[in-house]
Parts: sequence; structure tokens; C-alpha cells
Amino acid sequence: MVVTWNRRELLREALGAVTGQSAPPAAVVVVDNASCDGTPDMVASEFPDADLVVLGRNTGGAGGFAAGLDRALRRHDPELVWLLDDDTVPTAGALSVLVAARGAYAAQSRGAAPSLVASRAVWTDGRDHPMNTPRTRPWVGREERAIAAHVACVPIRSASFVSVLVAADAARASGLPLADYFLWNDDFEYSTRLLRGRVGLYCPDSVVVHKTRTFGSTDVDPGERFYFEVRNKVWTFTRSRGLSLPEKLLYGGSTLRRWVRTYAASADRATLRRALRRGLADGARTAPRPTTAVLADAGAR
Repeated sequence: MVVTWNRRELLREALGAVTGQSAPPAAVVVVDNASCDGTPDMVASEFPDADLVVLGRNTGGAGGFAAGLDRALRRHDPELVWLLDDDTVPTAGALSVLVAARGAYAAQSRGAAPSLVASRAVWTDGRDHPMNTPRTRPWVGREERAIAAHVACVPIRSASFVSVLVAADAARASGLPLADYFLWNDDFEYSTRLLRGRVGLYCPDSVVVHKTRTFGSTDVDPGERFYFEVRNKVWTFTRSRGLSLPEKLLYGGSTLRRWVRTYAASADRATLRRALRRGLADGARTAPRPTTAVLADAGAR
């Protein structure tokens, strides 16, 4: 399932790599976030077997992944769903490696299959992409760590939507991503919610190329977008059921340190201060709307 917005050429490359997998998925769902560059026509013409969802307005990555996962679960009744960004080009065996790692872990653990397995994301020059580093699972048990290492993986607590394989039963039990997050932290909130009490793995042998314009993390001088980072983190720490209290303290501390580094390195601190004030205020006094309401407003067809 791929979410896209105004990146027709990158999407064409991504879908070509998805359909060209050594073990291709049984179905492909594409969510178009109201693109104006001819994306829906390209998908319909060049990938006619894809299940295309066209939204009436841009709902951001959060709304797109919510709409796509809902369509995948309702229409295709899968066992597993592979979530990808439109600028993610998987190597030929990326999906088969994820599936194999999940099966190997289940065999070693006598049936406890991981609910999420994340790929290694690299940039166009082969370096690990700092935007997509999963958070390792804190306080993980010795047995879980040993089983993960046996299948060349690492236990994780969260992952990005760049390339993750999600168990459909866990997705149904956890609910959809929160569409009102729009931008930033939607994947963090969703993956922590999905993985609370469940097993997640980072599988570095499954490689995808994340073709962002520049190399670096999203917190490098984010400008007005910093608002979404702040508001959505406040929502996550105060309203999401994804994290336990000790985890909120742990990740809350790391968030504050990252905000300080972002502010210190910024060339436009005034913009960040405004975004910080607005984000803290809106995060404290509002809550994300129900995802069903956000998607209904977007007019999916």
C-alpha cells in the first residue's frame, strides 16, 4: 500500500519496483492525496491492476495511510500489509526478506510471529537514511533479543511508514493511523500503538532506497512544519495509548533534547518559536478528530 502526492515520476518508479518484487504482493493499493500532476491517470494507465483510492483533498501522509490501510483490510482481506512511501524504491527482494524474517522469528519463538517488520532505508548513495531509523525496544527481554539476533534482526518499539510489513490482525485490533496528524509522528504514534504488547523487528537485510531530495533528518530546520512535530508529540504523549508511562518519560526526554538541537541549529529561530507556541497550545487544548470523520471530509473515491 503506497501513499502519494504530486510525485508521479517517483511513484512510477516505486510501483515498478513493488510489482517487480521477486515475490510480489497479491494486491497493490495506491492512495492519491489529491495530486494535480496527473498521478491518478498514470496509475490507471500503467498499473491498471492497482486498487486506486483518490482523495478529494490532501490529507497528508497520516490520512493517506489511514485511507489505504482501511481499503486494504476491507477489500482485500490480507494476512500482511506492506506500507510504503511514494519516494521509496524497494530492492527486488525487500518484501520476501521481510516475510522470511517474520516466519523465521515465529518458528524460533514457537509461534509468536512479529506484528511489524521494518526494512533498512538507505539514501541514493547507499548510506543509511537518518530519517528512517527505527527506535530499538527498551528493556527488551533476553530471549526476545536472542531470537531476533538469530534471524538477523533487532527488536524495535517504533518504525516509519517508509517500508514496514504489518500483520493484518494486529492492524485490525489496533485501529487505523490517526488521520488528523496530517504530517509528522503519525507513524510513530501508530507503530507504538500497534506494537504495545507485541513484537516488532528491524530487518536490515530488507533494503529500500528512500529518494528524498536531500540527505538528512526531518528535524533539520523544519520551518513552519515544526508545528506538526510539536502538536502531534503532545497528542501522542498525552492522548495515545501507544506508550507506557516509563516510555513516555524516556521518549519525552529524547524529544526535548531533539527540539533543543533543532532550535540551536536553525537559521530561522523566530519561525520555530511561533510553531512551538502554537503546537504546545493546540496539542494541550485539542484532540485529534476521529479518523472516520477526517476521511469522510476528504471524499475518498
